[in-house]
Amino acid sequence: MTTLIRADRLIDGTGAAPVSDAILVVEDGKIASVHSGKVPEGVVKGEAETIDMTGCTILPGLIDIHVHLNLPGDGSLLEEAMREPENVLVATSALAVGKALKAGITTVRDVGAYGSTSIAVRRALQLGHGEGARVIACGQPITITGGHTWYFGGEADGEDGLRRKVREMVRIGAEFIKVMASGGGTVGTQSWNPAYTQRELAVLVEEAHRADRKITAHCLCAQSILDVIEAGFDQIEHAGFITDGKGNQSYDPAVADKLAKSGIPVTSTLAVGGAIMREKASKTSFTPTEEAFFARWTKTHATNLDQFRKLRAAGVTFVAGTDAGWRFTRIDDQPLEIALVHEGGMSPLEAITASTGFAAKVMGVEDKLGTLTPGLAADVLVVGGNPLDDLARLRDVRLVMQGGKRKDGALH
Repeated sequence: MTTLIRADRLIDGTGAAPVSDAILVVEDGKIASVHSGKVPEGVVKGEAETIDMTGCTILPGLIDIHVHLNLPGDGSLLEEAMREPENVLVATSALAVGKALKAGITTVRDVGAYGSTSIAVRRALQLGHGEGARVIACGQPITITGGHTWYFGGEADGEDGLRRKVREMVRIGAEFIKVMASGGGTVGTQSWNPAYTQRELAVLVEEAHRADRKITAHCLCAQSILDVIEAGFDQIEHAGFITDGKGNQSYDPAVADKLAKSGIPVTSTLAVGGAIMREKASKTSFTPTEEAFFARWTKTHATNLDQFRKLRAAGVTFVAGTDAGWRFTRIDDQPLEIALVHEGGMSPLEAITASTGFAAKVMGVEDKLGTLTPGLAADVLVVGGNPLDDLARLRDVRLVMQGGKRKDGALH
């Protein structure tokens, strides 16, 4: 079956200028061709369905490269969410991918879940048992004993233990490896200190690459960033500069310069603070505990945005990911992340590319999805208006297509 989608413009996800008066041709679940004005004679053979989306923009389906499908994104602490049994975590994840797809997020990369829960949801989707965003999963994030997100089951220490853990993740179906290179929001961990030794990090990279898996690291302090660069990681999540237990940060230009020269892309995750600011704005009164929490995060969000700008100015490349599930960050918050990286200095086109074609490239799946390039999966999002004029248009979802199939409920 051939489908033609007509719209005012098309953004292909490569970073190229938009195509005006666009026609996207989809055949057999893949992108066939892109045209402006009209389709040349002979391109379409046989019957074709035409979808007229006048006044709209065609884009690739969005990719959120940093989500936690197990977590509800309702402000719950990790410790609270992990009191639920495994079957509830699976159900939460299955419901989350459905919400993501309706928002035009056709692929999510889960960077940490309990046991094999995210891998199970991925498999159920592959078997056709439901509809949801395509899942790329790491299984359990690898962490020191008692380290950040240890509740997920990924604790491993020492060179032999780390090799074994990487191999275990590969065995259960991990498509990449995630490592907690510093502490984080888990109670009792130290976000201002690196978690693993330099040699341990090198072993993790060696074992991941031996299994043909990319490896990414959660880094919230400067030393963890330096250690991860030295070890040869493929990606960094967050890239924070926390210096103490109060969450204070101190940007280090020398670290930024080394990170830029390494070429390692960083996931932005600005939506965590943005979602907390949204929650703060929705309230009319605060308990003393809430007041302290929102005051701290108002400062943290501003600092994170400032450091994002400085890192970009230093030459660091960013890919857009939300940390969905964490704190108040929702599974459909990729448009918020795109708006925030724009606020941090990216052009609207750069911000959209960071959530489509560049995200696919960072994950190593650019030959399968992420752009409206002939031969790739027909993951398509159509929104009302022009998101290059107003990124809020990304929430005005008119049509979602995944692998060439229209998804009911996305069209209104």
